[in-house]
Amino acid sequence: MSRVALIEDHARLAQMIRQSLSAAGIEADTFGKLSEAAYGVKQADYAVLIIDRGLPDGDGLDFLRGLRAAGQMTPSIMLTARDALHDRIDGLETGADDYLTKPFAMSELVARVRTLMRRPAVLAALVARFADITVDPQQQAMCCGSYSVQLAPAELQILLALLHGAGQTVRHSALEHAAWGLGESVTPNALEVTVHRLRKKLMGMGSATRIVNTRGAGFAIEMYV
Repeated sequence: MSRVALIEDHARLAQMIRQSLSAAGIEADTFGKLSEAAYGVKQADYAVLIIDRGLPDGDGLDFLRGLRAAGQMTPSIMLTARDALHDRIDGLETGADDYLTKPFAMSELVARVRTLMRRPAVLAALVARFADITVDPQQQAMCCGSYSVQLAPAELQILLALLHGAGQTVRHSALEHAAWGLGESVTPNALEVTVHRLRKKLMGMGSATRIVNTRGAGFAIEMYV
């Protein structure tokens, strides 16, 4: 399933949105504060960000502006109770790809999310490269030279999280979040087993890319010289 980030502090509305998206085959991780979302979007490669403007610790538009300034180009939809023309223009000029005024029909939100996920430019931007490997999330495949292997969903999400954090150790909890979402029950050795499978696939392709263990902290991806 595709995964999106939902930044919305209204618990009932967030639940309704999650249920509607899930019924359409799209899973959502929910964040009630910008401080939580700032950490979450760094740890997982979301297909779309759904951001409410009015949050307890700030304006969602300022949050998006910061993401764009940092080079984070994940497609986004702004949710707001403000329907003035200048508010919509501000949102779009800040970098929002779409703008939806409350109240809205859940079917419309789902349709807009799907539209953003289908954009060719978005799909191309999701292709990740590191050292001698290329990862295509849409095909769930990893390539090295003339070799290509398919990745299970959890393998794909863990690999993308490692690539996003290349050059540093990505904590166990962040990798589990990326692969299985928030609040999911994960067996104690699920992460280690999945990383082991990734390592075997990298070695099987003859890749010089390695996933290394930082004892008690997490994993990092690096180029073996």
